[in-house]
Amino acid sequence: MDFLGDAFLQNIMAGFALVANVESIAALGIGVTVGVIAGAIPGMSATMAVALTLPFTFSMTPITGILLLLGVYKGGIFGGSIPAILIKTPGTPASSATVLDGHPMAEKGQAGKALGMALWSSCTADLISNLSLIMFAGWLASFALSFGPPEFFTLILFSLTIIAGVSGGSLLLGFLSAAMGLLLATIGLDLVYGTGRFSFNDTNLMGGLNFIAVLIGLFAIPEILTMVWDPSPKTEKRTKLGDNWVTFKEYKSCFKSIIRGSFIGVFLGSIPGIGAAPSAFLSYSEARRKSPNKENFGKGEIEGVAASEAGNNGVAGATLIPLLALGIPGDVITAIIIGAFMIHGLQPGPLMFVTNGDIIYGLFMGMIISSIFLFFVGSVAIRAFRFVADIPRSLLFPTILILCVYGCYAVNNSIFDVGVMFVIGWIGFVMLRYNIPAAPFLIAFILGPLLEDNFRQAMLMSGSSASILVRGPITWFFWTLTIITVVAIIRAGIKNSKTTAIE
Repeated sequence: MDFLGDAFLQNIMAGFALVANVESIAALGIGVTVGVIAGAIPGMSATMAVALTLPFTFSMTPITGILLLLGVYKGGIFGGSIPAILIKTPGTPASSATVLDGHPMAEKGQAGKALGMALWSSCTADLISNLSLIMFAGWLASFALSFGPPEFFTLILFSLTIIAGVSGGSLLLGFLSAAMGLLLATIGLDLVYGTGRFSFNDTNLMGGLNFIAVLIGLFAIPEILTMVWDPSPKTEKRTKLGDNWVTFKEYKSCFKSIIRGSFIGVFLGSIPGIGAAPSAFLSYSEARRKSPNKENFGKGEIEGVAASEAGNNGVAGATLIPLLALGIPGDVITAIIIGAFMIHGLQPGPLMFVTNGDIIYGLFMGMIISSIFLFFVGSVAIRAFRFVADIPRSLLFPTILILCVYGCYAVNNSIFDVGVMFVIGWIGFVMLRYNIPAAPFLIAFILGPLLEDNFRQAMLMSGSSASILVRGPITWFFWTLTIITVVAIIRAGIKNSKTTAIE
């Protein structure tokens, strides 16, 4: 036990040494600031902000670059609550539940109180989520060291199933999106035999499609094309902040809902594919169910704001649990962040705790510091938002397009990658128009090679016998979860279809 304690202390000290410098602290501060601003601009999102920031991390040290992206992620989740409360336009999907009570409070002249509660709730949930990451990621990674190719295959298959099923209103569209991502992931050289697949003898395609080109094309370009398709800006009513600010008594009265929402976020965030929006709505519904003021929910109840913001911010740290422990992205944003790890030659997963433990614990320390930055940056952003919101779309989106082209070209100095970005952008635009979710596409594109590699390794180990895929309790566990998930999603889809038909 003393040995384990000494090892833990050494890792903490090594991680602190990586973060305790001006460069890393500045990266966190800049990241949180950029994230809050991006989340506060309707049309932007935390996902797009992280995607556009990724190319700027190439020349940084691994710890600095990843901390910058994590800061953007955390800031973006909170930033979406600002326009949700002030102008009834969620900056990010995760802030959709905040609109329900936040905007009615703003209409009563209590926007400052609603924004203050959103900030306090977000910072509390963010801290709880970070502590959960520190406590559970290492334990899960130790358990994952016993995984072999069959176990990883069933885990990834389960992840793809749940991601495809919960990332949109239609199960069929979710699986269609995941199937397209898996198909594009096969482009390039075969993982075992080295033969070309769908490369058409073009050397640019031998290594497969560039991850950054696919990423930016899937999320940033469709938003630009949407603006070109419908250039007329939406007129939005500005709301004054009001003189009232949230009091400690009000924070204390909402504390139970904040803690409950935080743990809901941690639980759902640790399951790959759920995301922040479902967590926010579940937290909100639970707060409403148990609140003595349930009749006031939807009419400007401050506890509703606290619960929804606790739910979506509780996810932020927890989504890194499967990423760091298993190498599986917890949501679409951590799927982008995994690209930063790979660019710097790091492979998230259980072995990273052994080979790069200092970086892991450096990230843990940085996450705690980011909660402090979030509070101070958020306080300033609440008052400064209306100036940021006035940036004309005609100026904002061309700037984003320039950043997209720069970021994509900078990876390999390849015009071909820029072309791939625009092709994927048009595919993403069509998906957006027909409500096909993009998250299953991207995560399937990332996990596809891992799924294929582990399956083929398992087949080589067993002499092509499929029995190896059910060789032990771990594989049985994930097969059971996969079957339960598919059945539950199909039943929910049938139920929704019947409800729609009745209406």
